[in-house]
Amino acid sequence: MTMTALTQDRAALITGGSRGIGREIAQRLAGDGYAVAIAYRGDTAEAAETVESITGKGGRAIAVQADVADEIAVDRAFTEAEQAFGGLDVIVSAAGIMPLAPVADLDLSVLDRVYRTNVRGTFAVSQQAARRLRGGGAIINFSSSVTRLAIPGYGAYAASKGAVEALTLILARELRGRDITVNTVAPGPTATALFFEGKDQATIDSAAAFAPLQRLGTPADIAELVAFLAGPGHWVNGQVIRANGGAA
Repeated sequence: MTMTALTQDRAALITGGSRGIGREIAQRLAGDGYAVAIAYRGDTAEAAETVESITGKGGRAIAVQADVADEIAVDRAFTEAEQAFGGLDVIVSAAGIMPLAPVADLDLSVLDRVYRTNVRGTFAVSQQAARRLRGGGAIINFSSSVTRLAIPGYGAYAASKGAVEALTLILARELRGRDITVNTVAPGPTATALFFEGKDQATIDSAAAFAPLQRLGTPADIAELVAFLAGPGHWVNGQVIRANGGAA
């Protein structure tokens, strides 16, 4: 049986799905036969482009606007996706922000913003997923390999992702008996606009050379793992999986 046959009645909601890794995941899951809801915060044009990249190839996709830290907006996004597709089976929390600064220099208002999106946002989405996902489903959160690499300047970001990892492990156990998996994907340096922002070429080259595979990851590398966890990898549960080419 083909992957499309297995997934043609399944639907996914991807936060941060209009750009970067989130967009690649949306396109990959749509290619596998999922109907996808692309949740975005503000850039309507980017979201529309992502939807068109899927529907133009015969896939099913809609865009739903939501700030992930706003529980009312998240509830609305879930409702819109359920109304469009009849229910939800896979939730991917790919929305996140990554401002960098040494701990001693970071403005605490920036820390609050990081936690609002990365921690509160993932929690709000996971909360709705736990209440509404159909049996056989998957919740896939996003952390980062910097929680192990301990790179200076990443204190706020790494702290927020450590919280996501803890949430994932607990939620997997709270959903006992529901046939729903909860895992976290923790990419290493990945070639996205978020990664390249504010970095000079020497820093980029150093990051690319660090892993034994000696390159940056690609959004497609990460989407491949998400697609596995969303379907055939259903026996994997309550895990943090570091997709980083062996960097950590």
